[in-house]
Amino acid sequence: MGPLLFLLFLIIYLFTLMGNSLIFVAILVDFRLHKPMYIFLGNLSFLDFWFSTVTLPKMLQGFLEPDGTTISFLGCLVQLFFSQLLGSTECFLYTLMSYDRYLAICHPLHYSSIMNKIISLRLAAVVWLLGSLHSLLHTSLAFHLPYCGPKRIDHFFCDPTPLLELACANTSINETMIFFGIGVVASISLLLILLSYATIFKVILKTGPAEGRYNAISTCASHFTAVVCFYIPCIFIYLRPNSKSTLDKTVSVFYTVLTPMLNPLIYTLRNREMKAALFRLKYKSKCVPEH
Repeated sequence: MGPLLFLLFLIIYLFTLMGNSLIFVAILVDFRLHKPMYIFLGNLSFLDFWFSTVTLPKMLQGFLEPDGTTISFLGCLVQLFFSQLLGSTECFLYTLMSYDRYLAICHPLHYSSIMNKIISLRLAAVVWLLGSLHSLLHTSLAFHLPYCGPKRIDHFFCDPTPLLELACANTSINETMIFFGIGVVASISLLLILLSYATIFKVILKTGPAEGRYNAISTCASHFTAVVCFYIPCIFIYLRPNSKSTLDKTVSVFYTVLTPMLNPLIYTLRNREMKAALFRLKYKSKCVPEH
């Protein structure tokens, strides 16, 4: 079973890298996409590229080593830091992206005065700053815990909750910070996104022709699917910081593996500008002069 899972997740990983790198490069080189929505989408692709890279290689190695892979304490902390940095930044970014769509659809006349390229870049920087502070907090809390016992993590990457099982000290502070700092924050973010999309759906249903409404609702529904695949597993895991269920490991696959793979499809298949940009990128690559 191990080799088959290795092959399956290797294909997923390669597809994730290819899809997200194409979107990021297309947005970077095409000035037509230097708009708030695509600036946020470029950040999302960058996050998904590295989020999968932080977590998936160790998982792939584990499929080929039934007894488990080894990682140093420093390596575990580095993985913890970057997984929390990328995951929390993506959490905040989804909220920002839904707010951007809310402004564009519900307040189109004021959109350009509220959201422009400079403001979107600043907001993206704020999101990264919040993710960095969040990650530093949880990494420092994990670093100062004393660890004993078998020193074996029942997970495919170093995450705050499975690390608590190895600590031989009171972890109530860590559990509280995980509950409020990750679980509650993710729940609030999801609630804000739900409110944004509810308002968007309400406006869409009141305006425009039937075909346009169908396309808009279909696009928003696909975006919402990606959001649900990311937030629900996070909320399920981090609102139960003292849980020792093996189900958590399976649930983690949704936001660490599946969401980064699905996002390139979800955000490009129904986006004409994005598809056109990818076509232009392909055309440019074929027209590079030979020396």
